[in-house]
Order: sequence, then structure tokens, then C-alpha cells
Amino acid sequence: MGIQNLLSVLEKQVDILEKELALLPDIPFSIARFDQALFHHRSNKLGGYLREIRQNMEQLKACVSDYRIEQVKFLAERLATQIEALKREISTQALRKQEDKFERRSPEQDLYQRLAEHQDYERRLMAMIDDRELQLNKQTTLTNKHKLQKEIAALAGRLARCRQALMRIEKSIEKREHSN
Repeated sequence: MGIQNLLSVLEKQVDILEKELALLPDIPFSIARFDQALFHHRSNKLGGYLREIRQNMEQLKACVSDYRIEQVKFLAERLATQIEALKREISTQALRKQEDKFERRSPEQDLYQRLAEHQDYERRLMAMIDDRELQLNKQTTLTNKHKLQKEIAALAGRLARCRQALMRIEKSIEKREHSN
């Protein structure tokens, strides 16, 4: 890919980010969203990070026109990483809204709600594993058996993580009840 094509692709990605960001409310956040090594700018809004990306884009163009190859490589990689990070953050905004809703609930209600949700997850995961094991016993081809075994292993991993989360929630509830 030629350097002008690379610049064009990066510029298009920055424009797309800007359009996506314009659709989101410009609400400040309190928790840092990015690694300090990734962005020098410290902002409590996503627009500030987009400005840094724009500045890096202009700096990259200047380095290309001055034939500073090492800076071009560094800035192109940094810019691609920053663009990807901001894309991921934009795509998580719906989840962030839900996260905010959870934070506004009372801690006690939240723990019992999480406990109930995780117990439901555990029940559903166990049912899925049982279903896959029944299907596995009925399979005759090795490829289908292998596929189902992989699914069962993945579900077992999810179940183990779910049970660990359940234990943490139960310990938190116990702690809270003993401290009262």
C-alpha cells in the first residue's frame, strides 16, 4: 500500500470516527478511558481524544512531506492504534449507559440483583451443557463430535467463571451482613 493510500485510509477512518462521535452525547466521564501511553491528552470527553488523533494526522502528513521515514512509521502505527481504541470506546457507549444505571442503584439491591442474575446464568449454562452432551451422545461423525466437545469445553469455562463470580458476590453479601 502506498503512503498516499495509507494517508487516505487513515483520513477516512478519522472522518468516520468524527461522524460517529457527533451522534453521541458529549457527556463527561470520571474514569480514565485510555492508557496514558496511548494518548498524551487528558480529557473527560471523547472529543478531546479525537482532537489528538486529528493533530497526529496533521503531524503524520507533515512527516510524509518532509520524508522523515522513522517518524512516519511511528506516527502511522500510533494513529492506527488510537483510532482502534477510540472506535472500541465509541462502540461501548451503550454498555456504559447500562453501567451508569447499575452504579445508581443501592449497593445492597445491586448485590442481590447480581446474585439472582448469576444464578440464572449458572442454571442456563448447566442446561446448555446438558443439551450439548445429549447431542454429543447421538452424533456419529467425528467432526460433529469434535465441534460439540469444543462447545462443551467453552460452556464449561463460562460456567466456571460464572461460579467464581457467584462466590465473590456471596462473599460480598456475607461481608455486608456481618458488618451491619
